[in-house]
Amino acid sequence: MMLDAVTRIPPESTQQAVGYPSLFLLVAVGALVPVIPTGALVSSAAVVAIHQSAPYSLLLVFGVASLAAFLGDIALYWLGRRGMRSKNGSKWLEAIRSRAPQERLEQAQDKLADHGVMVLVLSRLVPAGRIPVMLACLMAKMPLRRFARGDVPACLAWAVTYQVIGILGGSLFKEPWEGVVAAVVLTVVISAAPVMWRKVVRRLSGSQHA
Repeated sequence: MMLDAVTRIPPESTQQAVGYPSLFLLVAVGALVPVIPTGALVSSAAVVAIHQSAPYSLLLVFGVASLAAFLGDIALYWLGRRGMRSKNGSKWLEAIRSRAPQERLEQAQDKLADHGVMVLVLSRLVPAGRIPVMLACLMAKMPLRRFARGDVPACLAWAVTYQVIGILGGSLFKEPWEGVVAAVVLTVVISAAPVMWRKVVRRLSGSQHA
């Protein structure tokens, strides 16, 4: 039957035929619409890769994830530049602005002025740091080519970081699904830690001024 035919497909073939294109699409869309947990996707893909016997699986995950992230970033930045030049703006520019609080934007502008495009690398590694830095680049009227030069190492570092998280989570368990759960939990904790820390600092500073 059809179910039997599906179960006879080797895991490597399934990963190549479905997994990599799906990873590419989800990461690229996640870069354009920052609601998809792309870091968790890369970590989960790394877990599956280390449990496979297919050679170069981890390299493929790294290549697909970093390329998709780069293309998504470039597309969003291009759309943002169009919105900056338009008198009425654009929905993409408004979406970027809505996800860049004023405090974070000012910090990103200061770091951009001090470190130039190298701040893009850090923005990709810090949770919720990519959009404020991208908006700062847009407001500074940074050319697309210069933004792309800084975004290449940013996407490579991002892909490596979340792939390492997946490898660490997957290496602790024999079953792939257990490693995926561990990788997702690690990703969520890492992503939530800076936000929780800022909330704690604000409450402490508020109580001192009260």
